[in-house]
Amino acid sequence: MKRLTIIGCTLLIAACASEPAKEQPGAAVEDRSKDKPQVVDRPPVKPADPTGIQDKSLVGKELTDPKSILSKRSIFFDYDSNTVKDEYRPIVTAHAQYLQRNPQAKMRVEGNADDRGSREYNIALGQRRADAVKQMMQLLGARAEQIETVSFGEEKPRCSDSAESCWSQNRRGDIAYQGE
Repeated sequence: MKRLTIIGCTLLIAACASEPAKEQPGAAVEDRSKDKPQVVDRPPVKPADPTGIQDKSLVGKELTDPKSILSKRSIFFDYDSNTVKDEYRPIVTAHAQYLQRNPQAKMRVEGNADDRGSREYNIALGQRRADAVKQMMQLLGARAEQIETVSFGEEKPRCSDSAESCWSQNRRGDIAYQGE
């Protein structure tokens, strides 16, 4: 057994002492220094506009044009409800699409309630209404960072009479764009 170990070690040492393998000659390198491309003097290229808006003077005009659906800024709700009615879905859709086209735009949805119910309940209901509008806009492609929600409860009434015709005007979510 000892002999085999000594013979194995001797062979291993002998193998390490052999001549190193010769390196192969390197690959040929083509000289392209005489084929350098010509430098053409061109005006600097403006970086792409991340907003995608070509004419900045048009920003906001469609929001205030009375002929545009975007000029409609209130979403009305039924009594004690935070469900967006079918008749207001086109307005919410148009504002969501506007936010998609204008990633720099930001808005606030202000939830409101009529004066029936406690102050705390109306604040909570106004928040649910604002959140419902925001959630619908997000489902339609707007980014959450573009939409802030706040509740005013019964604090910002449009009408102060105690009648259904007045209360219905106060059950709403109002859209306000940043900078307006």
